[in-house]
Amino acid sequence: MNIAEKNQNFINREKLYSLIEGNIPTSSEVETVLNKARELNGLSLEEVALLLRVVSHEEIQKIMEVAHYVKEAIYGKRLVLFAPVYTGNVCVNNCLYCAFRRDNKSIVRKVLDMSEIEEETRILLREGHKRILLICGESPRNDIDYICEAIRRVYAIREGKHNVRRINVELAPMSVEDFRKLKKENIGTYVCFQETYEPELYKVYHPAGSPKADYENRLLVMDRAMEAGISDVGLGVLFGLADYRFEILALMEHANHLERVFGCGPHTISFPRIEHAEGAPLSDNIPHAVSDDDFKKIIAIIRIALPYTGIILSTRENDDMRTELFNYGISQISAGSRTNPGAYSDDAENSGSQFSLGDHRSLEEVISSMIDSGYIPSFCTGCYRNNRVGADFMDLAKPGLIKQYCLPNAMFSFKEYLYDFASEKTREKGLALIEKMLKDIPENNRKTKILDNLSNIEKGNRDLYF
Repeated sequence: MNIAEKNQNFINREKLYSLIEGNIPTSSEVETVLNKARELNGLSLEEVALLLRVVSHEEIQKIMEVAHYVKEAIYGKRLVLFAPVYTGNVCVNNCLYCAFRRDNKSIVRKVLDMSEIEEETRILLREGHKRILLICGESPRNDIDYICEAIRRVYAIREGKHNVRRINVELAPMSVEDFRKLKKENIGTYVCFQETYEPELYKVYHPAGSPKADYENRLLVMDRAMEAGISDVGLGVLFGLADYRFEILALMEHANHLERVFGCGPHTISFPRIEHAEGAPLSDNIPHAVSDDDFKKIIAIIRIALPYTGIILSTRENDDMRTELFNYGISQISAGSRTNPGAYSDDAENSGSQFSLGDHRSLEEVISSMIDSGYIPSFCTGCYRNNRVGADFMDLAKPGLIKQYCLPNAMFSFKEYLYDFASEKTREKGLALIEKMLKDIPENNRKTKILDNLSNIEKGNRDLYF
């Protein structure tokens, strides 16, 4: 670990742009990088820059094929599901791309009280969700004490045999002291988007006079979180604010920085593109729009560059795009989402939402589509509850040992869903998919334990995991 780099700015703007502006690589150079990627050890910054300069359709297709290989080798046919709970859309910042921006007078503002948060959670539990992302605007009304109380209340809720098993949080930067308070509440991953790593453009999109205008404070938030003992952190940018090639290289620099300083890179990286947001001028005049083809390409590149990092895709994208991207790198998705406080209770989807949704399907509709594509929906939280997190998780993931937990735990949580929440049609084809997956598991003591747990779920046992 290189502690001297802690809390030091790691973005060299000129260096990253110089890498973007290099020559178009030869077929031989591309092949060399892709052969290395197949070894599942990731890529260097320079190698990622080389792939970003690829323009040939044929070679881009090769990148996608290697991403598919890496995705299947590490994650197999499982996809983790979660839902966001927006606790408030009051915000002191004035970001030009976000409907929550302080100067936007066109949305109804609300901060949920604890009973309202509990009701939102109960609705999601009754749908079958087990993993929640708590998210809100930056405001004194959503301070650390409010968030900690919300986490405790959500974890305490029971709907029959069901409860929330993992809470991730997406919150504004805070101090090490406040991160320590957050750590005590048994959170999963702490997520905070840089939005854009391009420092000059960051100033344009985040006007002075608000906390978020401080680029470096946001850039170094993960250093403070990990210093406070939070093992899993999630990075992200909002694609469309700057040249996507710069953003991808900056994400690599951030991941490498965390690896050098703390011995563990990011647990997840999120990939949202700017969508229409009411009262947000930039959302309808996107400065650096990312095409569908480029979006697929960059997700594939990050998958092979950071093979053990989870890649998250939200409901900003439509169902066709989401389904296609399962093949090239996505490992986690939100489903049945709403992006305004209180929306699960009153279905006020377009009142005070942060952005427009591209995928409006229910959780069961998403799951049904996943089954048709051959993917096991997973609500698994076994690793976190067995403390396989942070560097310990990576120590198991990199040699491929984590796979012995992932597929079985996905099957267990999926079978729970099928028996407790699914329609008869979804249950029937879901159980058939589990049986198909079981045929690929070698006959040994572990398979015997898997079969025992699956049988026990049929008998009414719940929350089984390795």
